Amino acid sequence: MLSRVSNEWKLSSLSESFSYSKWTSLIDLINYRAKYQAEQTAFVFLQNGKNESRQLTYQQLNQQAQQLAIHLQNLTQPGDRILLLYPPGLDFIIAFFACLYAGVIAIPLYPPRPNRSINRIKAIIANAEVKIGLSTTEAFPQIERRFGDNPELSGLYWLKTDDLPEKNQPFQLSCEINQNTLALLQYTSGSTGQPKGVMVSHGNILHNCRYIQQGFKLTSEDVSASWLPHFHDMGLIDGILEPIYGGILGVLMPPIAFLGRPINWLKAISNYGVTHSGGPNFAYDLCVHKISLDQRKNLDLSGWKTAYNGAEPIRAKTLEQFTKAFEISGFQAKYFYPCYGLAESTLMVAGGYRNKTPTQCQLDTEALGRNKVKQATETTIKSKPFVSCGYPWLNTQIIIVNPQFLTPCLPNEVGEIWVSGDSIAQGYWNLPQVTQHTFNAYLSDRQKGPFLRTGDLGFIKDGELFITGRLKDILIIKGENYYPQDIEETVTQSNIALRPNCGAAFSVSIDGIEKLIIVQEVERSYRKKLDVDQVVGDICQAMMREYDLLIYDLVLIKTGSIPKTSSGKIKRQACRQQYLDNTLDKLTAIITNPALGKNRI
Repeated sequence: MLSRVSNEWKLSSLSESFSYSKWTSLIDLINYRAKYQAEQTAFVFLQNGKNESRQLTYQQLNQQAQQLAIHLQNLTQPGDRILLLYPPGLDFIIAFFACLYAGVIAIPLYPPRPNRSINRIKAIIANAEVKIGLSTTEAFPQIERRFGDNPELSGLYWLKTDDLPEKNQPFQLSCEINQNTLALLQYTSGSTGQPKGVMVSHGNILHNCRYIQQGFKLTSEDVSASWLPHFHDMGLIDGILEPIYGGILGVLMPPIAFLGRPINWLKAISNYGVTHSGGPNFAYDLCVHKISLDQRKNLDLSGWKTAYNGAEPIRAKTLEQFTKAFEISGFQAKYFYPCYGLAESTLMVAGGYRNKTPTQCQLDTEALGRNKVKQATETTIKSKPFVSCGYPWLNTQIIIVNPQFLTPCLPNEVGEIWVSGDSIAQGYWNLPQVTQHTFNAYLSDRQKGPFLRTGDLGFIKDGELFITGRLKDILIIKGENYYPQDIEETVTQSNIALRPNCGAAFSVSIDGIEKLIIVQEVERSYRKKLDVDQVVGDICQAMMREYDLLIYDLVLIKTGSIPKTSSGKIKRQACRQQYLDNTLDKLTAIITNPALGKNRI
């Protein structure tokens, strides 16, 4: 039974906590699958995005994880933190479950890339006091080269888990593992500052997997596919652990196999009869722009029942363009499943209904700048469509709160999204003050809480959650609120030479006044023939036309150089810092007050 009180939404009839799950830990889950579905294929891995390079049955996964766990038990104590630096592949899944069996806490990260800073990895190792790392024989030489010159990293003990002697002994648990035991530290893709390791328990994961199963209405007949990174919350929880939770086939491929050739993802969906798969909004844009009509004609997407879209702003235009482009492949608008989540809530917070076209509403953007939700009419001068992220499920509660006064917002107001429920993680590792602020929020009367402060802004309309932006990213210029993602979209639409989903809008204080800065990538094919004057003019006209805003500085940068998270979100704060440090990979010089035509250098 659903109930709605003011600007909040909750499930009033459920007080089940963990009673809906037959398992108390992920160990129980994998043992169950290995016992009752031993010979069933759990995962297939498409190394190049096309051909199967490896498979794992549930029995193989369980046995190999137990064998590795024996090695870990000889080297660790329960609760130790273990670094998992794996390239995409099934070895990561084995290592992850081995950590669970050994009672140690997994930290999934990606191996260091050539010519990329390893400062984040160093900070995580220091924060979690890591002593042991796991990887593969293929990835280890690069790790050794990058870590060798760093005294704080060279002392780590490494296991190459695909090249260990077999332990001819039965596995035995050495410690109690239950729903409260920490399973992993999910380090967020924070743009600047100290990395934060979200403490995710076995119970959090089981709850969220049940949450996903119920929200998406997944059954034993479904098939999952994922190209998302295994060290990212969406790639790990939905792409890997959800198929195991549901006992269904998981089809996996490396992120680069999708990013380099988006057709690989949709071909896998078509070839394997995938029903459940998705990614951030940019993934659907990439498919529209990179997959030809001839390729679309040879796809069968009619079985893709839950094409989830999350992890970044969901654009109505993207849903429309993708549906139109892939109608020829059997795709329908009702297959789209917009959703909302974050690592601090394990993954999923809200989602819609399977087989239902996503809800949209057209809002007055001037009212939105004053944090008011006002439906656009025929006389509205400026408006924008917003896509619903659906509802919370199970015992999760969402409220919309004024972030300044910590009071509930009225139904027609935008505020910070606060969440409670059994998927909420245990806090940030070794960061008690930040944990207290983020995970233990109470309304100002102290009568209601604790809640997780998401840092995201949104509103609830007719019981459905709509996201408007990030609290820390909001631009306040001359007393008006502006959402950077709106400005960034307007910029990329102003000229064909600008790369979609590859720009950042932020503000800096100049003589005490907030000024608009735009950093934007240029399409690689236009770099040598770029008409800078035309591009600058188009961007400035678009800003004046849509927002009555002057751009203080505009920086055009090289393709692929803008800071992004592992899931493809723009790291605006990191981009802002690069701008201030003058370390952006510029294609042209900074243009100061381009709308006024001044100071180009």
